[in-house]
Amino acid sequence: MSDVFDVKEELKKLPKKPGVYIMHDKDDTIIYVGKAVNLNNRVRSYFRENIGRGPKIDRMVSLIARFEYIVTDSELEALVLENDLIKEHRPKYNTMLRDDKTYPYIKVTVSEAYPRLILSRQMKKDRSRYFGPYTSAAAVRETIDLINSLYGLRNCNRRLPADIGKERACLNYHIGQCCGPCIEGKVSRGEYAERMNKALDFLNGNYSPVIKDLERRMGEASEAMNYEEAIRLRDLLESVKTIAQKQKIEDTNSEDRDIIAMARDKDDALVQVFFVRGGRMVGREHYYMNNSESESDESILTSFIKQFYAGTPFIPRQIMLSVESSDSELIENWLSSKKGSRVYLINPKKGQKEKLVELAEHNALLTLTKDKDKILRERERTTGAVGELEALLGFGPLERMESYDISNISGFENVGSMVVYENGKPKKSDYRKFRIRTVAGPDDYASMREVLTRRFTHGLKEMEEGDENGHFNRFPDIILMDGGRGQVNIALEVLSSLSLDIPVCGMVKDDHHRTRGLYFNNVEIPLSRDSEAFHLLTRIQDEVHRFAIEYHRSLRTKEQVRSVLDDIPGVGPSRRRALMKAFPSLDDIRHADVDTLMKKAALPKNAAEAIYSFFRSSPAD
Repeated sequence: MSDVFDVKEELKKLPKKPGVYIMHDKDDTIIYVGKAVNLNNRVRSYFRENIGRGPKIDRMVSLIARFEYIVTDSELEALVLENDLIKEHRPKYNTMLRDDKTYPYIKVTVSEAYPRLILSRQMKKDRSRYFGPYTSAAAVRETIDLINSLYGLRNCNRRLPADIGKERACLNYHIGQCCGPCIEGKVSRGEYAERMNKALDFLNGNYSPVIKDLERRMGEASEAMNYEEAIRLRDLLESVKTIAQKQKIEDTNSEDRDIIAMARDKDDALVQVFFVRGGRMVGREHYYMNNSESESDESILTSFIKQFYAGTPFIPRQIMLSVESSDSELIENWLSSKKGSRVYLINPKKGQKEKLVELAEHNALLTLTKDKDKILRERERTTGAVGELEALLGFGPLERMESYDISNISGFENVGSMVVYENGKPKKSDYRKFRIRTVAGPDDYASMREVLTRRFTHGLKEMEEGDENGHFNRFPDIILMDGGRGQVNIALEVLSSLSLDIPVCGMVKDDHHRTRGLYFNNVEIPLSRDSEAFHLLTRIQDEVHRFAIEYHRSLRTKEQVRSVLDDIPGVGPSRRRALMKAFPSLDDIRHADVDTLMKKAALPKNAAEAIYSFFRSSPAD
């Protein structure tokens, strides 16, 4: 691209209009995305000499091979497009949130005849009521369990009232955790609605009636010497008080707001957010920002706000900031359009609001200080270890590493596994399993050839078809084979046959099956056991083994159950599926009597008798 792209000529063509500009490197990778009120002025500024841009921007500019731009009708449209492109491409030189969290809500299915409380990761327009977002899924589950216990609400997926009386009540009803709306005549819709209204009051923060009621019932149970019930009520009371005490910040103004502040040192920037809902703090969370070293506080906080609220379904009416943003009016307009009502960004200078921002700042600094050692250690284990590996092998970057393994027992159900590490961390969403199709018997080399051929053939096909959502279209910077020369040569043969040039490295093992060195370019490179690179490779080796063995074990278990049941006269695929659905394990089927088999798996008597007789005349598996 760079040899046909004349930067000076392209700069002359830039329009004096709002839009988004996109910087590419020599490999055509997007390295930076930005927005501008005037594209001509903004993009030209990157290519001027001696204007004090800072080392980060200087590095970025030195890598620019070409740029492109998209003109928009307004700066607001440019802001939205910038967010979308950053989220999609995650450019190396944009200041980025390090994590991509989704926040849990409590969803109340008020449109159902007998509503339920459900943990949800998304707020949808589905006529349900949502409470949150909360910062801890564990806290959400704890609250849901507590409310269900207090008010006897159902947590099943039965379609009520259509399914009333069709099945037996579940265990929750029998242990007093559910009022039993599935039982005909047990609880009316009106009675259930009263319970749900009390639950909604609780979710709105009205704890006093619940505490008084539990104290009264606990006293009555004690007087009646019903000590088991008194203990149960006491435990519930303690849980309610714990949740009530977690609401630490109270405000006479009951509106929703987020309080955002920042702390930083030489290497890191941390943003702290307090979530205030209905005047009460429901949680807090902190976020680290990448590529923040040469950015101003305002720039970091503005980047955070745009990225955070682009991916958060709930937007409060008021956002309080420790640093004022020059883009505040633009961001207010954008957030207001997303929310559907007015949103305000404020930078308080006095009074209670200023104290709340100072509290968030203080917490940000405490968190940054406390986490520093942890951060440094994590860097050593991940990017530091990758850096050591790059130095050992003499090339880089090694952002994405893939490792493969084969698992079988005497050739039974050969399977392959692929694990992926990015920047020294496992990326489990990209792990893949392969059931070997063409190899009979314990031939690891042939099995590995099949796995690699399938993986990279799929990848090439997805690239050719432009399938950006495919599972295999991103290739690794290096392939780590769980073995030495033989495994490496298999991988190189496959890559050569597909005209791919990807470095392949073998993890050579010692007598204890632990990595002792790397086989690369026909040379074994020794590894220090004290190095972070050694520990990273050991983790990768253990992980690829674990993933292959777990997959193999699951297939083996299914195959054993399948083959035994297929030996029983009169049991075909349909009855086998019915048995496996009705009974947790093969042992449960083996020990069931004829009546149980008929009732649970809906089998005719002759089939149930055949199964019963088979297991009493056959040796145990």
